[in-house]
Amino acid sequence: MSQEALASAASLDRTYISQLERGHKSPTLTTLAKLADCLGTTVQQLLSEPVSSPTAPADYLVRRTRRVAIARLGPPNGSTVAMPPGVVLAAVNFAHALIDDLYRADLNVAAVLGLRNLSAFVGELFATGLAKASDGLLVRNPHQDGHPDLLLMDAVGRRRWQGLSDRLDEKEPFSPFVGGGVEVKATCGGVPTPAVCKRRGIKRPEIGDARVGCLTGYDWKAHHRETNNLVGVLWDFVADRPRVAAVFYANDLTAEDWGEIVQPREGGGRTTSVSIMSLSGIRKMYGGWICVLAAGGYREFLNARNRGDLIG
Repeated sequence: MSQEALASAASLDRTYISQLERGHKSPTLTTLAKLADCLGTTVQQLLSEPVSSPTAPADYLVRRTRRVAIARLGPPNGSTVAMPPGVVLAAVNFAHALIDDLYRADLNVAAVLGLRNLSAFVGELFATGLAKASDGLLVRNPHQDGHPDLLLMDAVGRRRWQGLSDRLDEKEPFSPFVGGGVEVKATCGGVPTPAVCKRRGIKRPEIGDARVGCLTGYDWKAHHRETNNLVGVLWDFVADRPRVAAVFYANDLTAEDWGEIVQPREGGGRTTSVSIMSLSGIRKMYGGWICVLAAGGYREFLNARNRGDLIG
C-alpha cells in the first residue's frame, strides 16, 4: 500500500505518513486507531514487534546438489528417482507459514502440544509441505500406520497405486509400499537434565527458548529398523516459535543404523515400540545435509557434533 493510498484512506497527509514510517513522528492514539482500521489490523498488532520467519534459501546454508535420490524398495531394485532439492526448501517455508498462521490466531502450539507432540507436529507439517511442493511426485500414505510416510508416484508407483484403488483402507499393501517413497522424522535434540544444568550453573531451556546453545545431541526415532530414504528435520525455537533449523537426507540407511527396537513397558501409557538411530545413521544423515540455518550457531554445533566440516 503506497503512502499516498494510506494517507488518503486515513485522511492524513502523505508527508506525515512518511515521517511516521521513518520514526520522525509519534502518532496519537486516535491516529493509530485510524491507521489500524485502514490496514485491517488492531492497534495492539500494529505496535507489536514483527516476527521474522526464516526463509529458505535466503536464511539458510544450502548444499550444492542437483538432486535428492530416492531409492526404490521393490523392482527394479537399485534404481533411484530424482527429486529437486528445491522441494525441500519449499517445505521449510510451508511449515513456517502454517506455524505463523497458528500464532496469529493466538494459538501457541508449543504450549498446547508440549515438546514430544510438537516434534511429531513439525514433522507432519514438513511432510505435507514436501507432498505439496513435489508436483505429484510424492503423496501421503493412505494408511496412518503404513510406511513410508510419502509414497513415490513415478510411473512405477502410479501403476502400483492404480492396482490398489480398492484396498486403500488396508494396511498390508502400504506397509511397506513396494513402489518406495520417503520417510519424514523430526527432532529438537536433547538437553541436559535439570540436575546437570544446576551443577553447570546454566538455565535449562523451557518451551519457547532456543535449545542450540546447550544441545547434548540429536537423533531420530522410528517404529521399524527398515526406515530409509529418510528426511530428518532438526528444529528449534527461534523468536519463541518452532522453526526448521536443519534438514538432512540419507538413502543408504540399513538396519544396523538403528538400535534395537524397545518395546513399551507394561502399564507404560500410550508409548509404542521404537528404535533410536545409532551413531552410524546420524553420520550418514550428516553427510546428506540439505540446508541449515545460517545464523544461530547450528552449523557450528552440527559440525562439532559430527567431528567434521561438511556444512560450510
